[in-house]
Amino acid sequence: MSTLRSKSLAAFAVFAAAVPLAAVVAAAPAEAASSKFCTGGSYAVLGKVGQKDRFRGTVAAPATRFLVQGKYTQFTIDPVTFAIYDYAFTGAANTGDMTGGKLTPVYAGKVPDHRGLALTSGIGLELRDEDMTISRTGTSGLSMKIQAKDCAQGGIFQMEVARGDGTRTRIVHTLADTTFYYDNPNFRADLGKWLGSGCTSEQTGPSGDLCVRVSPRVNIGSDLSPKLILRDSAQVATRIPQASCGPDLTNALGLTETRDHCGATSVWDVASGGRLGMVTGEDATEVANPPTACTEDCQAQNQVGGKLATLGFPNPVPAASRLSPRTSPDGLTAPLTAP
Repeated sequence: MSTLRSKSLAAFAVFAAAVPLAAVVAAAPAEAASSKFCTGGSYAVLGKVGQKDRFRGTVAAPATRFLVQGKYTQFTIDPVTFAIYDYAFTGAANTGDMTGGKLTPVYAGKVPDHRGLALTSGIGLELRDEDMTISRTGTSGLSMKIQAKDCAQGGIFQMEVARGDGTRTRIVHTLADTTFYYDNPNFRADLGKWLGSGCTSEQTGPSGDLCVRVSPRVNIGSDLSPKLILRDSAQVATRIPQASCGPDLTNALGLTETRDHCGATSVWDVASGGRLGMVTGEDATEVANPPTACTEDCQAQNQVGGKLATLGFPNPVPAASRLSPRTSPDGLTAPLTAP
């Protein structure tokens, strides 16, 4: 059975900035995560603290990886590439906590391949309460921006990249040892149904912002914290198949299927101006339309004020739903997707 909720928490994950990536801009709208999930949230990074300083400016780039420490989330950043390492939930107490109070690693890395380019400028940084925007520019028009919210769940992270030559950037996600990708059986049980408050029929819809057809869903789970639920959220990005991974599932409904997906890695070609984010909690099992394809002057058009269906997830996740093997070299050297 699906459930309906009154307001999308995923605005942050479908938001794309309306200014060049090189600029330091205000963080995404407050709808990104319910305020109760962000109580007391604030990042400390490069000697600045959001709640105390509400800093906005430029800071010198360190020579080595630096820590972004929040109340609810933490990770490190490589200053030369803006790769993310060791993203984790801290386990701090909150009504939206999904960890059971435990430090819970999620991603071992989110690593872009800039193909010889490097970030060289000072670091643009904005910290305000639970919001952080951090950016840097480099050679040949390269720019990177990371937006994060220090919250227990919601749409709380996105990475954006742009290049002067307009080509795509390959980004590899690698999960932590205790997390895994899986094909959500709750979605598979309802494949093809039209769900949401705007539907008049599960069989016919009609299609709209508040009536969406259920398609296969790959989520991220955790053996360490079984209540943890996430998913990758991409805008103008193409996942590269890894042929030795699976299982390769099928349906007779013409829906895009879960195929060639490893259990702990995913490979993405992101358009210049596109982004890779993640959504957590109820957002991760929402039956919603995909983000609008946009790389410039974007608006959060996928926000809805009505009700969308959420299908939840099994706890524990059945072994048959987990994707395997965990890693494969397949796809890593595939030709880059055209712009």
